[in-house]
Amino acid sequence: MKNSLKIIVLISVILSLFQSVACKKQDTITIAIAGPMSGPEAKMGSDFQNAVNLAVEEWNNKGGVLGKKIKVLVGDDQSDPKQAVSIANRFVTQGVVAVIGHFNSSCSIPASDIYNRADIPMITPASTNPQLTERGYKNVFRICGRDDQQGMIGAEFIKRKLGVKRIAIIHDRTTYGQGLADEVKKALEGYGQIVYYGGITKGDQDFKPVLTAIKEKSPDMIYFGGIYPEAGLIVKQAREIGIKASFMSGDGTIDPKFIEIAGPASEGTYLTFGQDPEKLPTAKEFFKKYRERFGDPGPYSIYAYDATNVLLTAIREAGSTDGKTIYQKLHELEFKGALGDIKFDQKGDVVKSPYVVWITRKGKFEEYWKP
Repeated sequence: MKNSLKIIVLISVILSLFQSVACKKQDTITIAIAGPMSGPEAKMGSDFQNAVNLAVEEWNNKGGVLGKKIKVLVGDDQSDPKQAVSIANRFVTQGVVAVIGHFNSSCSIPASDIYNRADIPMITPASTNPQLTERGYKNVFRICGRDDQQGMIGAEFIKRKLGVKRIAIIHDRTTYGQGLADEVKKALEGYGQIVYYGGITKGDQDFKPVLTAIKEKSPDMIYFGGIYPEAGLIVKQAREIGIKASFMSGDGTIDPKFIEIAGPASEGTYLTFGQDPEKLPTAKEFFKKYRERFGDPGPYSIYAYDATNVLLTAIREAGSTDGKTIYQKLHELEFKGALGDIKFDQKGDVVKSPYVVWITRKGKFEEYWKP
């Protein structure tokens, strides 16, 4: 009898624990952030995480969504496509409702295959390669623009504002970097001369052999498709070997780390990115709160903030945590965020292209040219 009583008590305790865990799980809605939380691009991951946490805290302070608190899981994809797939599979196993991420297009594209099969909505704040939204996945969205839009603006600036004729194009062989370089090259067809086109290896430190070959071609401009760690070194080393050509790159370069790496050589470089959010009345409250908590935001902090808010709004409006119901609502929403009005088209892209040209002056980025 004593043994039977002990077994009954043990079973009761176990059932109680399971009920407690189940109740706790039901009381929360779990979303996830994915991006490079370590490695050379870790600052971008940190920018994402800070902005998502800020938005989630604001929602939780108001009672959460659907009467439940929001919980955030973090996945470090290390800017590695294989790691991104691993993170995506882990999120599926953990039962996340939706994902904010990834940063790199080379990570977002393969990870989106996993999320699509699991009907998990994903919203990337920063992945710009057109392929991401060209495959017909209804669960995939981005707050940023596309590289075919960005490449066109870059090419128009080169033709209409600078008028340079001899252009060298290099890229980092990634989905994002080479994709953007190809879009610029395509948009420049029939104009001037592409005197050099080639790739470098992401993570390398010495680009002088490539730059020496470019110097022999006497370019008026060097265009780079890639991210700030390599962009900063390329600009710095180009000046060290006497290349006087102007330099242009895309949104992956517009971060203070680029200026830190390139030093004085960064002065006068051109970059494509969205319009300056500091000038938007809708963004003032975001910048105030972010700076109070984390210091200066990164270029994609506000995009991650809006991505989180539009997602949680869709969950609230849908009245459900079912993936299909959420992403159907995302396609319908007309959301007013820190960046202004956000509306997705049927592909999951924002309806309005955001790109303008920026310039680096006196150690800061300034909005410079609008088409």
